[in-house]
Amino acid sequence: MTETISLPETPLLRLFEQETLIKGQPARVECVELFSQTYAITRGALTLLSLEDEWYEDVKDPQAVIRTLQASKGFKPDLFTFWQRLPDTQPRFSYYHEWEEIAALPIQSYDHWWNHQIKSRTRNQIRKAEKEGLVVRECAYDDDFVRGMTAIFNEAPVRQGRKFWHYGKDFATVKKQFSRFIHRETMIGAYYNNELIGLVMLGDAGRYGLTGQIISAMKHRDKSTNNVLIAKTVEICARKGLPYLVYFFWTDDSLAEFKRRCGFEPVRLPRYFVPLTPKGGLALKLGLHRGVKQLLPPRLKASLKKLRSRWHGLHSG
Repeated sequence: MTETISLPETPLLRLFEQETLIKGQPARVECVELFSQTYAITRGALTLLSLEDEWYEDVKDPQAVIRTLQASKGFKPDLFTFWQRLPDTQPRFSYYHEWEEIAALPIQSYDHWWNHQIKSRTRNQIRKAEKEGLVVRECAYDDDFVRGMTAIFNEAPVRQGRKFWHYGKDFATVKKQFSRFIHRETMIGAYYNNELIGLVMLGDAGRYGLTGQIISAMKHRDKSTNNVLIAKTVEICARKGLPYLVYFFWTDDSLAEFKRRCGFEPVRLPRYFVPLTPKGGLALKLGLHRGVKQLLPPRLKASLKKLRSRWHGLHSG
């Protein structure tokens, strides 16, 4: 159901719902269209508004969006949040901001990455995998590729100490859910004896490449599959003239060590929070704008992650 709110001297606020995936499951998210861009509405203790596809788009005119929301007599979120994408790392607006840390790999050329951005251990792992017969290539998103994806997804219900979102999905479900954005993605497959044992769905975000989905078969963990996949991804980004490869957020875990070995480094980007209601302003002052989880001490969060990992390990059989 669509509700249209007419504001004097402002564009129409068109509220609607659209399908998406949340933690790997189909869901419908509330959205609002402003200045030909789609913003997602997150409801909870606070109502937040953010660009629905912020890894791939920039807010065209934050000030116009804020003025429109402030003038709205109908829908008004408590907080509007947006960030600056690479390579725009210096704050350009006077709104309150905090720092987001993403994992980014600067790309000059494949040779530069190979000779100067990774260590000899990673180079040796890639060489060894290739000598053992691992072949990495660009692929079509066809039935063979999807069947390989589905097999990898259903290998284990738990990955990296947490429940794996895509475990248990059949071929038709995987094909449908991962076809939504193939118009902007390059499929990269790693094959061993003609079997797909790893893949990357490389998104083209204009300013950088984005590792949308990267996964490999656990039964072939000795092949250093993900290292070889990253090598091919760097090669493709260099060929396309993309100056960065982004592996989402920088996290303090084992995955961060893998990213570091592949040449990624933490890069800080400003994220702005603009209160639009008294409730939003109070939440910002009290530090509640990111949710209760963010208030937990780092040591406690680390302990909870270990407990979660043990729990899933005991119940994954």
